[in-house]
Amino acid sequence: MGWFKRFKDGIQTATKHKMEAPDGLWYQCRSCSETGTVKEFKENFYICNKCGHHARIGSHDYFDIIFDGRFELLFEDLISKDFLGFSDLQSYAARLDKAKDKTGLTDAISVAHGKVHKKPLVIAAMDFTFIGGSMGSVMGERISRAIDYCIKERLPLMIISKTGGARMMESAFSLMQMAKTSAKLTQLAAAQLPYLSFLTDPTTGGVTASFAMLGDINFSEPGALIGFAGPRVIKETIKKDLPDGFQSSEFLLDHGFLDFIVSRNELKRKIADMISMFEAIMAA
Repeated sequence: MGWFKRFKDGIQTATKHKMEAPDGLWYQCRSCSETGTVKEFKENFYICNKCGHHARIGSHDYFDIIFDGRFELLFEDLISKDFLGFSDLQSYAARLDKAKDKTGLTDAISVAHGKVHKKPLVIAAMDFTFIGGSMGSVMGERISRAIDYCIKERLPLMIISKTGGARMMESAFSLMQMAKTSAKLTQLAAAQLPYLSFLTDPTTGGVTASFAMLGDINFSEPGALIGFAGPRVIKETIKKDLPDGFQSSEFLLDHGFLDFIVSRNELKRKIADMISMFEAIMAA
């Protein structure tokens, strides 16, 4: 059904749909614009059925995909604070409150302990929706405590990176987390416990320049943007055109920065296989 309206320049017809699709029912792929139901999208691990594009998902989505079912959140008592009194268009404190209200999360990284095909694993996963998944003091401390927990309980660690880099509102304190987490990972290696680094879209900045590239195994989802500075900044700096697919996970795999790429629907099985591979070393 439509409605008709007379304008000065003649009769024109405008169509107005009375029935609109309810929010949350349909999903449109950002890569190929294919449309499908949200239910089908979720059942396919948030992967487009047509082009295979992996949509960005949050930490708890990964926990649901990877863990057998139940999992325990760790270190939720650690909360970011505006200890520098930072303010630009709005205060850092206001940004933190807004991010917490919007996402229901306490910070840009969540740590959980669960089982993958009955094999125990600790996962620290980032959320891009929380201030761009930025790395601040709480992220560094949660990763550090996760490493201590793994050493105490003799457990493997996996970090899922999805970030724009260091959190500028914490100034040099955010950059200190690069050295802090790298040093803690040395302790994990000394304890002969595996660290699996899973890079997703996007993984950039100080995270890439520190713990994201320090895994015993570094692997990624298809089509992820992975790098330090953005392509535009690099192009303007070196004054040259960049290769096709520059900073994609496929480009990094071809140039030796990644061990392999895994689709999200194969992720759980692949993780269990990697844990099995390290079990003999962990038992030593």
